[in-house]
Amino acid sequence: MEPIEVNAGAWYLRALRADERVDDRPALADGGIDDPDYVAARTAQWAADEHYSWAVCQPNTGELLAEVVLTPQPDGVATLTGWARDGHAGALETACEAVTRFSGGALGLTVTRD
Repeated sequence: MEPIEVNAGAWYLRALRADERVDDRPALADGGIDDPDYVAARTAQWAADEHYSWAVCQPNTGELLAEVVLTPQPDGVATLTGWARDGHAGALETACEAVTRFSGGALGLTVTRD
């Protein structure tokens, strides 16, 4: 599946990026993720329908505040996980709620939180 943007009210969710316009790697490193291939791996996981991940972003700047990851299973259930940079737990919670709604409505998945 191609990455899908999700509106989460005060936040917007988009695929992770590391290109000439937006580079999420510094924010990922701030969250403890310092693998230089992390964004490429997440992109490949979308294409393979293994994991769907979203950067939870501040709408004015596009700054990554958190990441939400949905892992679908063959039985129609999906596990939702995520992490937030310091001070952004509220953005993560709002994003998790939005992804849960999206997953049920658009993908027909029942979401469990890990």
